[in-house]
Amino acid sequence: MPTDPYGWMEPALATIHRANWYRQVQSIGSRPGALVLLEGQQVINFASNDYLGLAGDDRLIQAAIAATQKYGTGSTGSRLISGHRDLHQDLERAIADLKQTEAALVFSSGYLANLGTVSALVGKRDLILADQYNHSSLKNGAILSGATILEYAHCDLENLRQLLEPRDRYRRCLILTDSVFSMDGDLCPLPELLHLAEQFDSMLLIDEAHATGVLGKTGAGCVEHFGCTGRSLIQIGTLSKALGSLGGYVAGSATLIDFLRNRSPGWIYTTGLSPADTAAALAAVAIVQQEPQRRTQLWQNVNDLKHLLDQEFSFQPSAIRHPPSVISSSSPFPNFNSKFKIQNSKFSLSHTPHPTPHTPILCLPLDNPAIAIQLARALQQSGFFAPAVRPPTVPTSRLRLTLMATHTPTHLEQFVAALKSTLQNLLP
Repeated sequence: MPTDPYGWMEPALATIHRANWYRQVQSIGSRPGALVLLEGQQVINFASNDYLGLAGDDRLIQAAIAATQKYGTGSTGSRLISGHRDLHQDLERAIADLKQTEAALVFSSGYLANLGTVSALVGKRDLILADQYNHSSLKNGAILSGATILEYAHCDLENLRQLLEPRDRYRRCLILTDSVFSMDGDLCPLPELLHLAEQFDSMLLIDEAHATGVLGKTGAGCVEHFGCTGRSLIQIGTLSKALGSLGGYVAGSATLIDFLRNRSPGWIYTTGLSPADTAAALAAVAIVQQEPQRRTQLWQNVNDLKHLLDQEFSFQPSAIRHPPSVISSSSPFPNFNSKFKIQNSKFSLSHTPHPTPHTPILCLPLDNPAIAIQLARALQQSGFFAPAVRPPTVPTSRLRLTLMATHTPTHLEQFVAALKSTLQNLLP
């Protein structure tokens, strides 16, 4: 009797449920912002990557409407086959200007930008050295390329140097890293990575998804933040986070961009970005450059929340670089390797100072997925959207918080009070 070729799916889902890894979406019934309607309940939003609060900005909305009225709803095909709109070129020039590179190329998503760029740059005779905490798109782009892939320990320069020693056995070498690691909130050591890339005749590609619009004097990202503008590297990013739209980009030399137009399957065989998304992103780039006060307010909110957490949870500095953790040995809160403990009936966090500057991403490491789910659900019932992130997305479970320029001091104070109350109820 024939077996059902799809019968394996239900047992697989049951296993996911048992591990507390099961995921399902929740509906947002309002514009993006610091306050949203989540499943019909108004909540303060700490789950968005809309760092500058632009996804609901009227100027982006009006730009998208005007572009739709002029160009229609879709780009209808690959830009090489079906042609493109002037908006696409305008956006690419604007991104190159922001990043201070010779040229840029816009993809239909950041994920596609990574897949298409990595797989175009290296192949079976080449070597990829990748940070172990890289985003899935970088990991899968590496696999798609067919190159030999070696992962180095997270931000571990000595480990990377060791792996670079046999570089001469390969035709090309590509170092891959996120600039801001989205699930930990730390930064890559970019100046040192550039030094190693130059020393070992290697290419360096960084994913600026969570740095674009946020870091640097003009919002150009991690490269600007570290004073590395003009250095030889490949910058990839997204239009869907601080820029409030959709799509991805690659920025670099004119030769790189021309090569990708001719060799990147993720660009060649994909329908161009819609006119609405393109126009919205173009408006966002202009706002990033013209309104630095948005970044100023974002960093004020980050500092204020950290101060409130310091006050409420009594941070105690430690000299140990990687302390053993009662709850987790991974993921900073905020941007520290941390552990919860109770001292004299008061919650406190012991931490190790992280060697890199802060970002708008703060993470609370938790013992297991069940606790992460319980904490996130309890906070949601109290009016806060703070998602639990669990394996296999990350090695260990955590609560991931993202700050926005549009959060108010009251939002931050209410969150810390709710977090304290919820933890007291959940932990013995």
